[in-house]
Amino acid sequence: MGLLMECPECKKRNSQKVKVCKCGFSLAKFSGRVWWIEYYDQDKKLRRERIGPNKAAAEQRYREVMSARTEGRYIKKSPDVLTLFKELAAWYLDLPEVKVKRSYKKDQMHCKRLIAQFGDRLLKDITPSMVEAYKQERLCTISFLGKPTKPATVNRELTTFKTIFNKAVRNGKADRNPAQGVRQLKENNARDRILSPEEYVRLIAHCPAHLKPVVKLGYLTGMRRGEILGLRWGQIDLKEGFIKLEAEDTKTNEGRFVPLNGELVEMFKAMPRGLPMTPVLTYQGHSMAEMKRSFTTACKRAGIEDFTFHDLRHTAINNWRLQGHDYFRIMAASGHKTMNVFKRYNTVNKEELRALVGEIR
Repeated sequence: MGLLMECPECKKRNSQKVKVCKCGFSLAKFSGRVWWIEYYDQDKKLRRERIGPNKAAAEQRYREVMSARTEGRYIKKSPDVLTLFKELAAWYLDLPEVKVKRSYKKDQMHCKRLIAQFGDRLLKDITPSMVEAYKQERLCTISFLGKPTKPATVNRELTTFKTIFNKAVRNGKADRNPAQGVRQLKENNARDRILSPEEYVRLIAHCPAHLKPVVKLGYLTGMRRGEILGLRWGQIDLKEGFIKLEAEDTKTNEGRFVPLNGELVEMFKAMPRGLPMTPVLTYQGHSMAEMKRSFTTACKRAGIEDFTFHDLRHTAINNWRLQGHDYFRIMAASGHKTMNVFKRYNTVNKEELRALVGEIR
């Protein structure tokens, strides 16, 4: 009774004290061990459970079994030996509180990538070292942009992985979280890319019709992509010249008013107005859920490099600062809650710095 090691040659299960299997295979020097536990249940029947490559998990399961037997409790089989990761991911995506998340589509995308790696593995067979290997493998994966996957993307996937297991442990669907203690990668997301007025004109000229209003809103209001794509006609007040964002529409869960300039007012007036709950921005008759590929294509055709849609937000905020508006009004329009984050969106160029001391003679 106790912990057993499986021989990779003959599949015989040996005591962990045995160094050489009867078939002649050396167990002492073999690193890829598969652990089992052996015990007698309440009815004095001999039971064996395959745990996997994690010795600590085998020891933990054996202690649970012994404790349950001593206390006269029913020895429940661990869910980790019954559940595949793809089944756990499907359970997570079907949770009501997960379905209502604004990031639900991203959760689905993350789960798809995680299932490709861990889907057919039992939960007991997933180890921290496998999670670490997944991190490094993803960093070497080429994205659809033709570049290696960024650490921030890997971290978001790792966060989803941890969340799945944390919820599973709380609901009795898993005994442990194999990603516990696995650290996230260091991110360097600070960007100072600003779109010049000349580049903006080129970009608009190369945008397809459905993308032009999206880019204009990003450049002139600093709204986030999700806030723009989720716009409904009931939020747009052309008489007062504002877009009203409710708390559920924003990343910070705080509503705000976004001012519209004359160009945007005229743009909205030229568009066919629908009912209050009708989406403002559509493509082929449907609301727009994503526009990353079309935006990337437009940038390439316009000859604009190293530029993302979120950089339009940086550009709008920086343009407001250059126009002399105070920080409090800009933060109220952009939705920033702290000055530390807001400062990251302001880029002081060399010309502005030179103005402090004047021209060099």
